[in-house]
Amino acid sequence: MRVGVFTALLSQLPLEDVLKKLKSLDIHTAELGTGNYPGDPHCKLSMLKSKVELNEFKKKLDDHGVSISALSCHGNALHPDRTRARHDAEVSRQTVLLAEKLGVPVVIDFSGCPGDSPNSKWPNWVTCPWPPDYLEILKWQWDKVVTPYWTKHGKFAADHGVKIAIEMHPGFVVYSPETMLKLREIAGPSVGCNYDPSHMFWQAIDPIAAIRVLGDCIFHVHAKDTQIYERNLPMTGVLDTKSYTDERNRAWIFRTCGYGHGEGWWREFVSTLRMFGYDYVLSIEHEDSLMSPEEGLTKAAAFLNGLVIRQPPAAAWWV
Repeated sequence: MRVGVFTALLSQLPLEDVLKKLKSLDIHTAELGTGNYPGDPHCKLSMLKSKVELNEFKKKLDDHGVSISALSCHGNALHPDRTRARHDAEVSRQTVLLAEKLGVPVVIDFSGCPGDSPNSKWPNWVTCPWPPDYLEILKWQWDKVVTPYWTKHGKFAADHGVKIAIEMHPGFVVYSPETMLKLREIAGPSVGCNYDPSHMFWQAIDPIAAIRVLGDCIFHVHAKDTQIYERNLPMTGVLDTKSYTDERNRAWIFRTCGYGHGEGWWREFVSTLRMFGYDYVLSIEHEDSLMSPEEGLTKAAAFLNGLVIRQPPAAAWWV
């Protein structure tokens, strides 16, 4: 297992400087955005049409000794605004094609969220079964929008030798292990998850126990923590819609690794991932509103580099 970085947190820097920054932190793996929500300038889809640009990009990475763990295009291809949906779906499709050309095994995306009918303007995230209207919406979403898109897109990814890792995130139809496995049953084995424990914490889902539920469904992992504020939780519950910068009054906020849960928890998290067959990348994602990107990345890198063995372990004596 090794530590990587989702470079969206360094989007203000040119790629050359990003690669130097990673090397200074003893990190040699990057997750690069291609568009949609993490609009990151470090990996451009225009490379699909330019061999020169593609070869220059590859050489720059090689010269700095950096590999790519995943390409990220978090979007909403199920958005009820058809123009928006087509845009996000096309970015996802092109990202799969670019991953194939680059030899990158994983593309990260959101599941998306439709509206409540073909005439909707905005997504409608259903969170309860009553009144019964909500169950009717949910059934329509999965039957008429989610299933057709993901059946097709899952096959497209498989045909190009790429896996799609869905980040389970509230606000989208896939936000929990149960909904993740439901989508995978529909879309096939080319679709799994980008496992971000921070999104489990604030839903009161034990992230370590959930690894046992997801098993080989985990294709990629984001390293990000969450701090729960017990003082505020009784007032708001976990579905807290206050701004992320209103830290004093929120029930929870995202934190840099080690600032929500200690080293012992993260050691067990890494060990359980290995136990269930994951030995790939812990990709640092910085969304800690109490730290600058520089501080958050530096602290997370030092913390995680002390937890993982970056070389394959020697064969056990009993093998």
